[in-house]
Amino acid sequence: MLNRRTSYCLYAILVDRKPYLEEKERKMMYCEADLHTHTIASGHAYSTVKELAEAAQVKGLKMIAITDHGLAMPGGPHEYYFNNLISLPRKIGEVEILRGVEANIIDAEGHLDVPEHILEKLDIVLAGFHAGTGFDGRSQEEYTRGALAALASPYVHVLVHPGNPDFPLDLEAVAQAAAANRKALEFNNNSFFYSRPGSLPRCQHLAQLAKKYKVPIVLSSDAHVFTAVGSFMRAWQVVRGAGITEDQIVNLTAARVKEFLGWHRRRPRTGRGF
Repeated sequence: MLNRRTSYCLYAILVDRKPYLEEKERKMMYCEADLHTHTIASGHAYSTVKELAEAAQVKGLKMIAITDHGLAMPGGPHEYYFNNLISLPRKIGEVEILRGVEANIIDAEGHLDVPEHILEKLDIVLAGFHAGTGFDGRSQEEYTRGALAALASPYVHVLVHPGNPDFPLDLEAVAQAAAANRKALEFNNNSFFYSRPGSLPRCQHLAQLAKKYKVPIVLSSDAHVFTAVGSFMRAWQVVRGAGITEDQIVNLTAARVKEFLGWHRRRPRTGRGF
């Protein structure tokens, strides 16, 4: 069986194309939880929950969140899918499973495409903008209003890929709102490979703002296939380049993820009709 070091270096060869990682570098980039993954239920992903969990265990992760796309995503899951997430086991092998969603922000008021009665049952809610979900071609002001409203929602935990230039945001306003609401901003590893071209300079600027305002940070793979689970290397490089320390990384440990989600769960939920 592969040990954690061997499996991580094999992953580096296959995915990040680096033949060797120094032990110190490996430790600095290691996170126990991947909070943004997709299954075949998303319509354009290629692995099952079991395959994702097994890959996570090989790479030494202790937790993953299953966060398939919201209802407005073309080809995405039906509402029944999210209602039935209760059937997922809490653990597969040695990996804890969180039940979640990557919901779409669908207007400038921050409404999501997932009903409140579903959101309140989930362990984790990611929210972001996606093409083809009914909110394309708007202004920075409209996207920023939508993002700020979503960050104020009692159900949202993480704003995903906020550096995407296709949905431009006032990054300083977003960082301030995330800090005020103790919500996390995501640095998405996929944004630095083939998804969302042009994200790097905006994410580098956002990382500097996140450090300035002490915003909670989530590093994620946004895995759409099992081989990508736990892939954080480029995201780590961006946040480390801004001087962000491990203290700000929510998913550094599974225990820290539980504390973060627990803090939000204990807050009163007034609801806004999402």
